[in-house]
Amino acid sequence: MMAKPKEFVSKSRVDALTDGVYAFAMTLLVVKFDLPEDLHPTSVAELISALLDLGGTFIAYVVSFLVLASFWLGRARTKEEPEGASSAYAWSVLFHLFFVTLLPFSMIVAGRNDLAPAICVYGANMVLLALTAIGITLVIERDIRRQLVPSGRPEYGVLIASAILSIAIGFYSSDSAMYAYFFNLASLLVRRWTERV
Repeated sequence: MMAKPKEFVSKSRVDALTDGVYAFAMTLLVVKFDLPEDLHPTSVAELISALLDLGGTFIAYVVSFLVLASFWLGRARTKEEPEGASSAYAWSVLFHLFFVTLLPFSMIVAGRNDLAPAICVYGANMVLLALTAIGITLVIERDIRRQLVPSGRPEYGVLIASAILSIAIGFYSSDSAMYAYFFNLASLLVRRWTERV
């Protein structure tokens, strides 16, 4: 029988750091979503035009905020986590938080540049967020010695698929690529289906 992993750090400290990083990243998303400083509209039409120019960034903001919110909610709803944080758990959470902190940057890159490489940067960030979240669930399952129900992995799979689809679309129509992330709304259906099975 496998021995219970030794506590590396207090789980409450890992949770506090996680909450803080998510809150900071979500705040940075909106701080990065701004009008140019040199914009001084002299008419309503100029202001409306400037706001409409933020369309790509707005879509990236909405997607990024919803993804971060769903990751945070998924972590907050997990009731089967170990009582103490093993070294593998602490490091897997830190690795995940690294990609959380990169999301505001990749959001701005994708939101302000309708180019395939910008879409790839954002997509890669999303894939790595999902993969590291899957890694956390695997470490939790190892530490508690049973399978998580729900694990969140099907939803992470939908996120990975939508990111790959977005990258593929980006090579043909980069201004439409971000819409692929709205397929993540299907995660609600995936969750209901997996809960029935």
